[in-house]
Amino acid sequence: MLENVQSARERWGGVSDLIDRWLRERQDLIVKFCDVSGTTEFSDTGAVRARFVALCDVLVDYVSAGHFEVYEQLIQEAKEFDDGGMELVAKVYPKLEEITEVALSFNDRLSGDAMTAEELEALMEPLSHLGEQLETRFELEDFLIEHLHNVHADKMISPSSA
Repeated sequence: MLENVQSARERWGGVSDLIDRWLRERQDLIVKFCDVSGTTEFSDTGAVRARFVALCDVLVDYVSAGHFEVYEQLIQEAKEFDDGGMELVAKVYPKLEEITEVALSFNDRLSGDAMTAEELEALMEPLSHLGEQLETRFELEDFLIEHLHNVHADKMISPSSA
């Protein structure tokens, strides 16, 4: 039994670090989002666009890390522990993909170099929609972390507590 615990800890111990790093990126995303969403003056188009670009840089990094790192690890845990997690993935993952498309579409709106104050101001409504979608995404991600990773913590206890 101790051998199984050690094997699980070796296999999944790094996942917690990955999730922790990703959640710190989430916090950075929220800070950048709040910075941009608080914009009321659009006359300095260069500065406003730079804040939108900074938000989108973090946004794309965050959703990419979710899909290509974190979700893969969570799905792998669900498969290996085989305790109903794959059913959760089947229900939640399609919604996460939809929200990813919203995020990437928002990012694509900034593909031009120069934008007028009116064009930047017009991004505020899609930004609000993005914020709503991100809130849903964070809830779904937290749900997956809780049900696909944290639930297995007892199977990865330290040898001293075994």
